[in-house]
Amino acid sequence: MTTSRRLADRKSAKFQSNITKRGAIPETSSKKGKDYPVTPFVLGFFIFVVIGSSLFQIIRTATSGGMA
Repeated sequence: MTTSRRLADRKSAKFQSNITKRGAIPETSSKKGKDYPVTPFVLGFFIFVVIGSSLFQIIRTATSGGMA
């Protein structure tokens, strides 16, 4: 067997072994755990603003005499 033939066979074998690995994602690369996109502080602030503004609107509507 000539050198170029051995080299071609080696490259072909390496290529064939890589084909079976395509698209395989290792288990360690996936995210695991509790990683929230927002912190609890930001979430609490958002809830405070939403509930506070709705309460303010209810009080303002009640003191202005209803549907005015």
